[in-house]
Amino acid sequence: MSEAIRSLERENRLAAGRISRRFAVLAEKGELGIVAYLTAGDPTLAASGEIVLAAAEAGADVVELGVPFSDPMADGPTIQRASGRALRSGTTLAGVLSLAHRVREKSDVPLVLFSYYNPILQAGLETFASDAASAGIDGVLATDLTPEEAGEYRNVLRGRGLDTIFLAAPTSTDARLSLIAKATTGFLYLISRTGVTGTRDALPEDLPALVRRARASTKLPIAVGFGISLPTHVSVLGGIADAAVVGSALVAQVEGAADSQAAARAVGELIRSLKRAARAGVSRRSAQVESEQTS
Repeated sequence: MSEAIRSLERENRLAAGRISRRFAVLAEKGELGIVAYLTAGDPTLAASGEIVLAAAEAGADVVELGVPFSDPMADGPTIQRASGRALRSGTTLAGVLSLAHRVREKSDVPLVLFSYYNPILQAGLETFASDAASAGIDGVLATDLTPEEAGEYRNVLRGRGLDTIFLAAPTSTDARLSLIAKATTGFLYLISRTGVTGTRDALPEDLPALVRRARASTKLPIAVGFGISLPTHVSVLGGIADAAVVGSALVAQVEGAADSQAAARAVGELIRSLKRAARAGVSRRSAQVESEQTS
């Protein structure tokens, strides 16, 4: 390994913790975070670069770069179609990491690589972790990797300063929530409902109880995803969670745009509207957090 690469990796390890630092700032403000999921390579990697930077400029607190996969299990039709477009344009895991490197040259927004485990395993854990850290990735979420099977994965990634983010679901028992929380760094991704990704009109009625159960297992920030698409959803979440994960609604903006510039504008406009809703709920969220801390 060349000294230049070693130096870059050292810099990235020192910069690791962007996710934690961003959530600390949000907590100080009493502001709900917006985690923006975008399928990398949709419609092309070059276009994705423009769109990701537009999302960051519009106020996304964390950007998840989705690695397209041919056999998705948790993705709804909107993200499935996006993955198909990205794969047809030739997007690979290596290409997504190159995209992350280009974004990192222009933005300090925290970046999470969102992938199924197969591409990571094919690359090799050590190689993947080194390349991801060098590219400026801050955390990794492997959707189909369970905590029980993730010992080596966690050790290798954390050795490179990468957060390991895991999913928790409404069906997770309290014991399992505790296990997931222990394997997680950065933030806990809490699925709001069973099923696949996709926009919904309303949030589940039992979501507050689910978040309370998760909070009993972790001090990490909790980001709620699956079905979050509207400013009204964000307003409700402002008194419950630490961040809202928005995916299908943003990917739909890309799908419906005439070109990459129009896609970047549409994604930016939606994120700005979501951030306005997040900021409008500051007092409610501050009161909720204070109540939880003193109870």
